[in-house]
Amino acid sequence: MSGPGTTRTGTLPHARPGETPAIKATAADLPWAEELRGRTVVVKFGGNAMVDPALHRTFAQDVVELWHAGLRPVVVHGGGPQISAMLDRLDLEVRFEAGLRVTTPETMDVVRMVLTGQVQRELVGALNAHGPFAVGLSGEDAHTMTAVRRPAWVDGRPVDIGLVGEVVGVETAAVRALLEAGRIPVVSPVARGEDGEVYNVNADLAASALAVALGADRLVVLTDVEGLYADWPRSTEVVARLTAGELDALLPDLASGMLPKMEGCLRAVRGGVRAARVVDGRVPHALLGGVFATDGPGTTVVPDPETPSAPVPASPSDSPSEEDDA
Repeated sequence: MSGPGTTRTGTLPHARPGETPAIKATAADLPWAEELRGRTVVVKFGGNAMVDPALHRTFAQDVVELWHAGLRPVVVHGGGPQISAMLDRLDLEVRFEAGLRVTTPETMDVVRMVLTGQVQRELVGALNAHGPFAVGLSGEDAHTMTAVRRPAWVDGRPVDIGLVGEVVGVETAAVRALLEAGRIPVVSPVARGEDGEVYNVNADLAASALAVALGADRLVVLTDVEGLYADWPRSTEVVARLTAGELDALLPDLASGMLPKMEGCLRAVRGGVRAARVVDGRVPHALLGGVFATDGPGTTVVPDPETPSAPVPASPSDSPSEEDDA
């Protein structure tokens, strides 16, 4: 088996008209790859790419390509459409409040079953079609994620959304052990609480929390839009780049679907992740552009510029001195 960073002879498919500009060489041979070699990249897999078989396959190819380029990818996946479909089959209510799924104990049983028993297994299988790479685990496993019940507010009033959790602790030992063993961890966003409950966690926020805890270089969030729109619905112009402070000011006005993605990006860069990018997962090989391209598609969030320190006043004996989310 080739190890991380091993140069291979294959090339990535070129982009078709209208797609993301092609990465026209094996990822391991790209100049950006050397800079990122050995770095951890957390990827949130969601949206249409999860249910489109062709996009599912190209996503798996891209993740393995990152591994071959010497990066250490970690995948956190969602599964909203699959959960809703199973709830419909079981004649259980599907309801959302404040952009979050209302999760009863019965719903939580379905969430765990679908995320770890269906969605994760399919993704692990797609990755392992290329070699013995991926290992699945849940946020419950080895206390990887600890959560508390998350409150929700609608029109200024509290709303009970059930077993929906907010990640308050991440134990990275199991994930790091897999990375050190040369594996690709695939993590389901389910967490256990100190109260003994099991919580459904938003995958964007779970990916963000894991990226911070791992000291990841970047977070890439795949979704079903081109990025953060500057003036939706009046315009489809995408905001290419935002600082944390600029994004923070925009959060209260974002639509519920985009809110957790951009909130995750904000938490990530404020937690030490160098950059977080939201990209259109409907575009084949968007993940590679999201990781490698410095001016790639989507919306990139970076930390705020450091504020220069105030100059130290000179004493009579001193000479005057002068002194960037899943």
